[in-house]
Amino acid sequence: MSDPIVILTEEPLGADDRVNIERLVGGSDTPLVLLVPGNTERHLLVDFLENLSMLDVAKAFRELTSHAPDRTAERAAAAETLAVSLAALGGLGGGVSGEVVDGGAVNGLVTKVKELGAAQAVVITRPHAVADTFHTDWANKAQDQLGLPVLHLYAGSGFIGDS
Repeated sequence: MSDPIVILTEEPLGADDRVNIERLVGGSDTPLVLLVPGNTERHLLVDFLENLSMLDVAKAFRELTSHAPDRTAERAAAAETLAVSLAALGGLGGGVSGEVVDGGAVNGLVTKVKELGAAQAVVITRPHAVADTFHTDWANKAQDQLGLPVLHLYAGSGFIGDS
C-alpha cells in the first residue's frame, strides 16, 4: 500500500473533484484522508476585499456587518461537507476516510500529514483572489510548514492554484 494522500477542503467535493483526485491517484491503492475544517477562520478584511474583487458589493457589506458565526452551525456545515465529499470520493484508491478538524485548517493538515507520514497533500478551495495573489492561501501556508509540494485545486474545476 502506498503512502496516503491528505486532502483539505472547504467545499463539498463533487464529480469534477472526483475526476481530479482519480487522476492524481492513477489507479493505485493509495489511501485518501479527507479533512474539513470545523471553522474556516476567515479574516474580515480579506473577505471584504475578496467580495469587492468579485464585484459583489452587496455581499461585501452584508458580511462586514454580520455577527460572529455560530460555532454549532459551522460544525454542522463541516460535517455535511465531509459526508458529501466522502460520498463523492468513495471507491477511489485504497479507501477514503475523513474527519472534521479543529484548531485551524492549515494546522490540521500539517498535523495529519506528519502523523501519517504522507508524501503528498492537496488543498481544494474556491478561488480567493486576495489570498491567492499574496500567497497567503492554505496551500502556500501548508507548503511553507511542511517543506513538501502542496497541490492547490479549485473546487469543481480542473484549475490548479499557484502554490
